Amino acid sequence: MSLENLYGYGPTAGAPMTEDLPLAATTQKGRTRAAMTAELLAARDAGCVHIAIGRASDFFGPGVTESSLGERVFANAVAGRRADFIGDPDLAHTYSYVPDIAAGLAVLGTNERAVDEIWHLAGPETVTTRQILDLVSNHVGHRVGIRSVPKPLLRALGLFNPTLRGMVEMAYEFEEPFVLDTTKFQSAFGTTGTPLDVAVATTVTGFRGGINLATKQPSSLVSKSLTERKASS
Repeated sequence: MSLENLYGYGPTAGAPMTEDLPLAATTQKGRTRAAMTAELLAARDAGCVHIAIGRASDFFGPGVTESSLGERVFANAVAGRRADFIGDPDLAHTYSYVPDIAAGLAVLGTNERAVDEIWHLAGPETVTTRQILDLVSNHVGHRVGIRSVPKPLLRALGLFNPTLRGMVEMAYEFEEPFVLDTTKFQSAFGTTGTPLDVAVATTVTGFRGGINLATKQPSSLVSKSLTERKASS
């Protein structure tokens, strides 16, 4: 059983991603992921292994920090700061909830129907990122603003920070609709994801448990880099 992200698909011009979509990545991260998948599928086709591949989108949940809905959104919101975001928050974007990912992998690992297939794991309903921030606002009790990080600035910061450099090449995910179709998984196993409002509420509660940490240090690499840049200017 293998858990994969969606980098291998590459840009889809906003079309929903299904399991039969070719791996046509145009980025370094995407081509690396596609190559790893190709090796796994080749081993399957040669009869060396039986596999079940589960794919999920950008993930979030209690304790998840290094993701697009990690510290720079949830920790910022809980601490009373604006959410750092790259791209257009008004585009539809699928986010996967970590407990749903775990549950989906458990299904794939215990069900013979999953063998030698690729599956998009079920998760919360797809909405825009701004709608998610509205839900976050409801649960933290105050309006959460958005601090948009311009791509040229991110590219400049990426010259000194490899993590930020990687974010630049994957920015296309937030510049067009990014929708994961999970119909195959849901139809085969009768499983749906956690309702989005429940997932957001649970995540806010989880980050509230770390509020002291969140208010004492920069909540993201972007925030830290921006701070350092201002200090040196």
